[in-house]
Amino acid sequence: MATVNLAQLVKVYPTRKGEDVTAVNKIDLEIKDREFMVLVGPSGCGKSTTLRMIAGLEDITDGEISIDDKVINHVQPKDRDIAMVFQNYALYPHMSVYENMAFGLKLRKYKKAEIEKRVNEAAQILGIEDLLQRKPAALSGGQRQRVAVGRAIVRKPKVFLFDEPLSNLDAKMRVSTRTEISKLHARLASTMIYVTHDQVEAMTMGDRICVMNGGDIMQVDEPLEIYNHPANMFVASFIGSPPMNLLHGKIENTNGSLFFQANDSPLRVKLNNRLAESASGYAGKSIVFGIRPENIHSAQKLDTFDQEQSAEVSIDVAEPMGNETILYLSSGQQSLIGRVSSDTPNKINQSLTVWLDLEKAHLFDPETELNITR
Repeated sequence: MATVNLAQLVKVYPTRKGEDVTAVNKIDLEIKDREFMVLVGPSGCGKSTTLRMIAGLEDITDGEISIDDKVINHVQPKDRDIAMVFQNYALYPHMSVYENMAFGLKLRKYKKAEIEKRVNEAAQILGIEDLLQRKPAALSGGQRQRVAVGRAIVRKPKVFLFDEPLSNLDAKMRVSTRTEISKLHARLASTMIYVTHDQVEAMTMGDRICVMNGGDIMQVDEPLEIYNHPANMFVASFIGSPPMNLLHGKIENTNGSLFFQANDSPLRVKLNNRLAESASGYAGKSIVFGIRPENIHSAQKLDTFDQEQSAEVSIDVAEPMGNETILYLSSGQQSLIGRVSSDTPNKINQSLTVWLDLEKAHLFDPETELNITR
């Protein structure tokens, strides 16, 4: 299909007060041929602006966008061979499903037989053959979303762009529809760029994920690589639900061994060899200790555990989820979240001994916020 390259891409919005707002700040990104790339981040991070610049709906302040090594900065949107699925679907209410899907092809002067062929093929792929004569008002949210995708499919573009297409659906429909889009990508073997603020969508759908914040790219990698090896504190806290625990403290050297001592808390753990090597230059200095909720284990459920890698905590809130329980814990002034088995004792204000799996823990520099763990 196509490769898409963003080189030093910038988008600046002028304001009435004369203070320019930088929405996208010199980002570089390569989307490979037939790749499903997800741009994810909080509201205002620049992900939708980036997508709209690729589509030609926003002017580029600086930098270059190229498709298959052809710079398209000044190419009209209709000539970029791109199809976009919007958040609100943008269907014509007075047209039938068939007419909505065929409209773009009619504008491009396709023959009637070719239009009918493409619309029927797309309808079959999406399972909406029996909806072709309905109007959008007679469709559910999920059906409208599939029609919007179908309108893009019939174009047979080089690149598909999705701008938060599932945000208007209920939770159950979101799950089923994101599965449909993933299957569609596998079937079409096309290049797709997908924007979302939902990190679960990003993790489950993307071949690679581009995490953005404040107009900058924080990290680009495969989903599990980002989850297991976050580049910085923002990625660590944004990717994962519940998010990674980030405990502020300092590194102490006691008799040649390095310990993490949390601020305003009795929580103190001896670092294993991997973490100690990374923290060797931080003795006596501040550091941030990161550990995911599923790597905090109730010591009561373990046959053996290292006492120097455990902590006494108090249970503040318990959220039974059926197959697991989310525990909101505290140790002094530090708060942390644990994801434990459903049969773990979880009475409020109860004391609990937890063991921290340091093989899965991370250390971050509090000034640069970068992951220093080797």
